[in-house]
Amino acid sequence: MLPVEPHRQFRVAADPSRLRTRWLGRIAYDEAWDLQRAFWEGRQTGRAAVDYLLLQEHPHVYTVGRNGDGSHLLIPEDRLGRIGAQRFDIDRGGDITYHGPGQLVGYPILALADLRKIVPYVRAVEEVLIRTLSDFGLEAWRDAGYTGVWTDRGKVAAIGVRVARGVTMHGFALNVDPDMSYFGHMHPCGITDRPVTSLVELLGRRVSIEEAVDVLVPRFVEVFGYEQNDLQLGAFTRGQGRPRDFEVDQLLAEGTFAPKGRAAVPVTIGKRLAGEPPRAPWMKVTARLGPEYRKLGRLMRELDLHTVCEEAGCPNIYECWSEGAATIMILGGVCTRACGFCDVTTGRPQGVDLHEPVRVAGAIAAMGLRHAVITSVNRDDLPDGGSTIFARTVREVRQRVPECDVEVLIPDFKGVKADLERVLEAGPAVLNHNTETVLRLQREVRTAASYGRSLALLARAKWYRPDRVVKSGLIVGMGETRAEVLGAIADLRAVGVDVVTVGQYLRPTVRHRPVHRYVHPDEFAEFADFGRQIGLAHIESGPLVRSSYHARDSLDAAATSGVPATVGSH
Repeated sequence: MLPVEPHRQFRVAADPSRLRTRWLGRIAYDEAWDLQRAFWEGRQTGRAAVDYLLLQEHPHVYTVGRNGDGSHLLIPEDRLGRIGAQRFDIDRGGDITYHGPGQLVGYPILALADLRKIVPYVRAVEEVLIRTLSDFGLEAWRDAGYTGVWTDRGKVAAIGVRVARGVTMHGFALNVDPDMSYFGHMHPCGITDRPVTSLVELLGRRVSIEEAVDVLVPRFVEVFGYEQNDLQLGAFTRGQGRPRDFEVDQLLAEGTFAPKGRAAVPVTIGKRLAGEPPRAPWMKVTARLGPEYRKLGRLMRELDLHTVCEEAGCPNIYECWSEGAATIMILGGVCTRACGFCDVTTGRPQGVDLHEPVRVAGAIAAMGLRHAVITSVNRDDLPDGGSTIFARTVREVRQRVPECDVEVLIPDFKGVKADLERVLEAGPAVLNHNTETVLRLQREVRTAASYGRSLALLARAKWYRPDRVVKSGLIVGMGETRAEVLGAIADLRAVGVDVVTVGQYLRPTVRHRPVHRYVHPDEFAEFADFGRQIGLAHIESGPLVRSSYHARDSLDAAATSGVPATVGSH
């Protein structure tokens, strides 16, 4: 047994001035692996100026480190599907490890002060876990020759790390309340004669992931000696923490997003919901119903096309349409998801229109666009999430209007990498996927979304086509704080995003989520200044900004800033 050092700080981080901690919820292992690689790359290249601690829970998975040969996995791989598990061979140290629901997994992305201090770094991670267990009233220790944290009833936490170019990856797994039967399908860490245990087994009471996070995070900050911690926690869902009701679920149950629900009118006072602030004077929009506006509207109707400008009630519709610009929405006007801020109808969509790509290309040609934005509803009902129609539309536009740059604003495709790559292979100049809101509010306003998934998608897009622009958008005024917005912008930059848009939330109808506040233009200017300071190629931040607002200008700005983007060439 190696000694516990209850008051020592482990000075292994190169810059202990600030840490960003993120609880990401449950995230598929392949997405989490790509996500930590993106943050590692960001920390190593300077896109991320500070260290990160990524906390999450995984579905059932067995990971085999570079020193393992897989022989300690005792279940045949063709039977893993029967127990709902997967296997991944990864680049950390150690042998085989299990991750699953009820286990708190942490990936510290730290720049080390001394590349020779890898062992002290591992000891520091062990110390975090030992102090965490002590706060639960449990005695735990290191054991010489056996990396991890041990108790008198067995191993309670596993550690496996990798350090590359001075920055750490992978990390630790603390057994809070996992299904212990999954450990029976392997020799944990290649050890055949020692048991594993969990916090619940040791304490004899229920312990939630949320409770473990609450205890562990301060200990991590303490052990590594960080002066500040930007802590942002996603929702702890059923089984992870204290029971909660989410507003978007209530709206969905009330039929807010369904066609029949649109007839219901809540009580308002002066067009405001209870508790809403008065509409800010800087939010006024002038209706410009000139000939160009009417012409574009007729064209959309003649070609039986949808625009997000209309479906989502965009405040810039008059300006954009009067300038001959529109964001075309493919795959119909009915979405399979519901978001508390969005006016698109939720329901069961109709079948796919295979001729839609040709009509979209015809509309773009008729408008004479040099930059076209194509988006869609979520189509979780389709095996490919609608990615095939997306790709065909991009190709059709490029063939018919080769001088036009195509920007796609895509859904998350449920994290399926092949669907994303299908769209990217078609060659859009800009890949846009909106993060929408800060981490804490993701589950509050969206029924099916993941902050971690969105960040992983954006990172994958940048890796697939480094010469193209990757873009994301945030909506503010839904209950977030200034610090949370700045943290979200930093996260986007850390994973490789080039362009960010930030705009004010405007409640589309009285049935939707109330406006929490109207963000002052000075604060929008602060967001823009911060984005430029941390190296974004371009940030468009203002009360009326939307994801597609001044889209061509954003691409041009990104190109002139030095981002390798092939503007006007495919």
